[in-house]
Amino acid sequence: MALTVAFIACLGAFLQYSAAEMTARSVAQVPVDWQVQTLPGADQSAVEAAIRSAASVTGLQLINYADVPGFEANTGGTVQATGGGTVLGIGPDYFDQFPAQVRPLVGSVDGVLIAQQTAANLHVAVGDQVIIHHQAPDTSVTIAGIVDLPNADAMFQAVGVPAGATPQAPPDNVLLLPMSQWQQVFEQQGASRPDTIRTEFHVKLDHHDLPSDPVAASTRATESGRNFEARVAGTALLANNLAARLESVREDALYARLVFLFLGAPGAILAILLTLAIAGAGRDKRRRDQALLRLRGATVDAVLRLAAAEAVVAGVGGAILGILLAALAANFILGVSLLRSAAVPLLGTVAVAGIALSLAAILIPAWRDARSLSIAGARRPIGNDRAPLWARFYLDLVLLALAAALYWRSAASGYQVVLAPEGVAATAVDYTAFLAPVLLWNGLALFSMRLVGSGLRQGRPVIARGLRPVAGRLADVVAATFARQGRRLTAGIGLAALAFAFAASTAIFNATYEAQARVDAELTNGADVRVTGTSAAPASQALDRLSRLPGVAAAQPMQHRYAYVGTDLQDLYGIDPERIGSATAMSDAFFANGAARATLADLARTPDGVLVSQETVNDYQLSRGDGINIRLQNAADNQYHAVPFHIVGVVREFPTAPKDSFLVANATYIAQQTGSPESEIVLIRSNGDPARIARAAQSATASLPGLKVSQIGDAVALIGSSLTAIDLAGLTRLELIFALVMLAASGGLVLGLGLADRERSFAILVALGAKPRQLGAFVWSEAALVVGGGMFLGLLTGALIAYVLVKLLTGVFDPPPEALSLPWGYLAALVITATSAALLAATSEAMRSRVHVTEKLRGE
Repeated sequence: MALTVAFIACLGAFLQYSAAEMTARSVAQVPVDWQVQTLPGADQSAVEAAIRSAASVTGLQLINYADVPGFEANTGGTVQATGGGTVLGIGPDYFDQFPAQVRPLVGSVDGVLIAQQTAANLHVAVGDQVIIHHQAPDTSVTIAGIVDLPNADAMFQAVGVPAGATPQAPPDNVLLLPMSQWQQVFEQQGASRPDTIRTEFHVKLDHHDLPSDPVAASTRATESGRNFEARVAGTALLANNLAARLESVREDALYARLVFLFLGAPGAILAILLTLAIAGAGRDKRRRDQALLRLRGATVDAVLRLAAAEAVVAGVGGAILGILLAALAANFILGVSLLRSAAVPLLGTVAVAGIALSLAAILIPAWRDARSLSIAGARRPIGNDRAPLWARFYLDLVLLALAAALYWRSAASGYQVVLAPEGVAATAVDYTAFLAPVLLWNGLALFSMRLVGSGLRQGRPVIARGLRPVAGRLADVVAATFARQGRRLTAGIGLAALAFAFAASTAIFNATYEAQARVDAELTNGADVRVTGTSAAPASQALDRLSRLPGVAAAQPMQHRYAYVGTDLQDLYGIDPERIGSATAMSDAFFANGAARATLADLARTPDGVLVSQETVNDYQLSRGDGINIRLQNAADNQYHAVPFHIVGVVREFPTAPKDSFLVANATYIAQQTGSPESEIVLIRSNGDPARIARAAQSATASLPGLKVSQIGDAVALIGSSLTAIDLAGLTRLELIFALVMLAASGGLVLGLGLADRERSFAILVALGAKPRQLGAFVWSEAALVVGGGMFLGLLTGALIAYVLVKLLTGVFDPPPEALSLPWGYLAALVITATSAALLAATSEAMRSRVHVTEKLRGE
């Protein structure tokens, strides 16, 4: 009872904790909570006052936008010009209050800043002059630094557009000016062309005011935004980024509950079944005790009061001990404090449920026996019972057929629980798809019990031959005994199979998740260690020194340029197809044809070959073998020129590539066509600790400004904590530990109680002269049958359930796994634990059966 209460309480604590973490992590990822655009003629001070009145503000900055026809630069004896762009006016405190908006790359943040892509288009560096073409005499500014805009989509979003409208793409060319300088430059343009000028307040809110529950937090954020909109109606527009983020987290919270349901609920059900089985193991003895009490004059009410007292003591004691165990487990396994005021409702509910379970396990059977049986009937030994109702109506086969139909329906439609189009998490839940693993779990459990029951009744010769190494000449007698005790043994084997299935399915799913999390992290980071530079400061200039670092197994350069497909600016990656796999994994799932080696070989054989993303193929109706002209920037004149390519394949994912449109081509061909052999990225595979190599790479490149070093460990931590904002490691760690305990209970405690309930039968054998070896034949054979049968059926069932879960939760994995990962160490621990528990129970019973024989016979 205590273990059941502890496990369910820990599951509830995990759900509460993950919801709170979900809220905290999601709001922390919002770079700007509110973007408030003032309308022409609005009083900015009044709008600011309304912002502070509607919500608790911790940061507020004014930012100006000016749309311009383009920029121009004269460098290296050539003149470069761009198309339309945007110039931002930013105050001096903006970078401190909103650090995620602008990431410095080269130079200083004090002065005029240029976006990385714009700097590449104009081929300018720190100290160069850039001319701004605008609605007044052109203005020349000196570049103080080059920056990256990680959240450009949000920074340049259209404020006030209807929900569901097509997102506005950010400008390709951006300059950032100090606010005072911006006002001087665009004062005249603001007067003559006010439609090209706009002003926004960027607002940071106090997140401590938000509730921990994602649903409540989303409601609070939405209400605050509506309160502000009511205050400024007609004078300002609001982009409530915080509410939009929390709205998506509401869906993630639903996903977290689904993960909890399908990874945690089987364990809770198993714990309840174990409690009922352990209580039911002594039912025959209770019936005989009740009969003896009634024979000596006890009424039915008196017998039931005694049973109720036993149930209450077991329930209350189990609830108290279970809560203490849950507090320890939550602290050491989940890192969560369970004994706190916020958890009181949870603990109270679980405690009441535990007491109710105790009453159901002890009092209800006692009441049914006392009401329906006479004294003689209660003393009657239990023989072969009629087949249970579910077996007569073939409920197990019906459940398996329904599970198969629902699974194939989901698989055929390509359903995924979690969808991530364009890199934006979105959840679409079809509850009927989740019926498949539920029905499969129940159907396999009942089908296993049917197989075991049929085998015990009709397979006596086979069982006897299998038990001969343990039972010797008594194998036929033991097999006959098993046939008469089929219902009890079937339940024991079925329970052991469920325990093995729960532990194995959780372990396999967790191992697969962890393996794919590393693949996903390597896909995100590019390799174990990645060194990133710019076109002005390429990482390939440090390739030699990086290759010589201790612990570096391989280092490969990779170009990261920008190219135009039609009017669409896309990321272009230049690689050596024959060597790129030495530095980073090339998974078959990256490519549409599912064959990484063949696709890269085709690219290597085709100098002008290119791999295009699935989105580009769809947008431009392209196919393999088509010729395509892609505009690349030439290093000689810094202008974009059309370069012919031939499509050799479709790529879905690629290291460091974005989720949408990108291209992969041969680096040598790109170098020939652009006149620049440099590579902006170096990917490093380590044969040691990536974090140590990353530190060494930082030291080695410290003298080269603009290079950034990242390692896979950071990406693993980010993915593990941001994937729908929950960390499955805590849940699976909790389940795997409890699974071992439950497996020991099912393999040892249930078996031991079943053996102990038949002490009189063993005492009779001893009284008739049975030798220890002969007595052991019965004990050891039963232990071998229960554990061996449960192990075989449970492991097969667990593997099948894990396979179905991985297929249904495909959206969790990016890219999807090519095969299940088997945790051989943990599976071996399962086998050893169950075997040890069974050996302990059997040995204990074999030793106890030979002592106090007279008292046992007399007591019966």
